Amino acid sequence: MLLAVFAAGLVSLAVELSAFRLFAPVFGTSNLISAVVIGLILLYLSAGYVIGGRWADRDPRPIVLYRLIAVAALLVGLIPFIAQPLLRAARDNLQDLAALDAALVALAFGVTIVLFAAPVTLLGCVAPFALRLSLGRVDQSGRVAGRLYAVSTLGSFIGSFLPELVLLNLVGTRGTFVALALALSAVAFIGLGRRGWLFVWVPILLVLLHARLPAAISDLPGTLYQGESSYNYIQVVQRGETRFLLLNEGQGVHSIYNPTQLATNGTWDYFTIAPFFNRSPYRAERVQRVAIVGLAGGSLARLLTALYGPIAIDGIEIDPAIVDVGRRYFDMTQSNLNVVVGDGRAALNALPHTYDLIAVDAFRVPYIPWHLTTREYLLELRAHLTADGVAAINVGRTRTDYRLVDAVAATAAGVFPSVHVVDVAGSLNSIVYATQQPTTSDDLRQNLAHMDQPLLQATAQRALQNLRAYDRDAVIFTDDNAPVEHLTNALMLDFLFNLKGQ
Repeated sequence: MLLAVFAAGLVSLAVELSAFRLFAPVFGTSNLISAVVIGLILLYLSAGYVIGGRWADRDPRPIVLYRLIAVAALLVGLIPFIAQPLLRAARDNLQDLAALDAALVALAFGVTIVLFAAPVTLLGCVAPFALRLSLGRVDQSGRVAGRLYAVSTLGSFIGSFLPELVLLNLVGTRGTFVALALALSAVAFIGLGRRGWLFVWVPILLVLLHARLPAAISDLPGTLYQGESSYNYIQVVQRGETRFLLLNEGQGVHSIYNPTQLATNGTWDYFTIAPFFNRSPYRAERVQRVAIVGLAGGSLARLLTALYGPIAIDGIEIDPAIVDVGRRYFDMTQSNLNVVVGDGRAALNALPHTYDLIAVDAFRVPYIPWHLTTREYLLELRAHLTADGVAAINVGRTRTDYRLVDAVAATAAGVFPSVHVVDVAGSLNSIVYATQQPTTSDDLRQNLAHMDQPLLQATAQRALQNLRAYDRDAVIFTDDNAPVEHLTNALMLDFLFNLKGQ
């Protein structure tokens, strides 16, 4: 009984954590999605506790418990195979924004979540069923219940680490579900003894499905690479001579590389002009060291090296798999680039240097990590800047809703002497520039004469055309209260409803 309870506790939590990875390629990794997944799985477990207790009272036989576990094993193993066509359908609708129907997307997401109702409910049945079978005397019921709860919690403890630290990296998301199902099957076979042969087809079926069916959710034309890491579903897609790095739902480009063209025509270009917001005259040779928070595939590192020479660059990236992809597919091989794998805030604080530019480009589209927007974080950025250093932060928006941009800019204005906001032409992004010294937009205009690179001049001219004011009374983000996801969700809803009304 203890083994059954341990396995059910382990698998139930491991399945919950793996569910996030199953949905990330289509629905992303927002707190809203996490809340839905966690909430529904808790409801399924609660239903299992009630059903399992009543079931055990009606038919308190060990063989029933282990058959239940065998069925749960089958259903857990089938989750990624049944989910795959549903995720493909949801992905196709999400990509066609012009015909986006929010109700259809919600339905696709809801149907996918329902995949967990039966297996997780069955897993929830195990503990009360095992408790009923283990009770010999009433005066020992507390001791028996405590032992079972402890073993179940121990299983959940291990299940909280097993996917992220072991299974997802070794066998991917689908393989993780199959591995968990095989573990449950083994427990069922042990409990059923000679009768276990009736369920021997379960692991055979799951192993065959895993071996024979393609695992990829994406079938984008020009796909060079697809893979999973502990943090992301990663894709590299090539169109013509240009390569794009896509993460999770694939709605944003995180890096771009064209061997014949330096300009990206995106946010990366705008980061390169940040030092020239300093007082005129400012020349490129004054830039000696740069930090990039959100290195991704190294597009910005490549640009900075080409425009400023072999300056020292510390590139911080939380996902080591993305670093490998950057080196393989995006020519991220600059000798002056020091790659630091870690969280953007903690890793920067651990570095001993000060920087002429700190670029914060840490989107997990459409969300920016809240802890990289707060007053306390900006104070940390300022402490890592030289006397004339500049911090530049990439922030998302819609064509008409700048609430998140205004909030980040207003927060920065409470820390830095001067803040400038520039819309990135042709995108739904703005760059917030914060300078250590009091500056004006005229400084950038005057520094045009001191730029010796045509790309810097062209980008600065576009920036001057897209300067915008920000709301100085906008909400201020702090470590205690930074409603970044709330604002981002509002932006998304505004975008969808405006799109549907056109």
